[in-house]
Amino acid sequence: MSNYQENIFTKIINGEIPCYKIYEDEYVLAFLDIGPLSDGHTLVIPKEQKAQLDELSDESAAAIGRVLPRLARAVMKATGADSYNILQNNGSAAHQAVLHVHFHIIPKFNESGLAITWGSGSLDEKRAQQLVKQMQDALE
Repeated sequence: MSNYQENIFTKIINGEIPCYKIYEDEYVLAFLDIGPLSDGHTLVIPKEQKAQLDELSDESAAAIGRVLPRLARAVMKATGADSYNILQNNGSAAHQAVLHVHFHIIPKFNESGLAITWGSGSLDEKRAQQLVKQMQDALE
């Protein structure tokens, strides 16, 4: 059961709030972020109203997967950037501000764009085997 509550993306999908639309089909809407981290920062959202990626239907997930590379190419061509980040967060603890599935395409220009520090840990062999087994079981 989804914990989805209407939000700004719901209003954009329903046409209640305007957006700078880049792409739209039956399942997906893409538009410019109005608080961009860099020039061309684009949001890609499913029209299906779900808060987190794991809640999406296969149809919506596949539709995003089909169009995301095309949109990334368009953003790169339009902005002239040669690097970019695709960012997707799930849940408040993971820094998801709008609780509707969304992907950010963020062009990277020198210092502008997404800044990330990556605090890597290590993977224990026993824990790795346990995780693989649990995840494979969950896929069945």
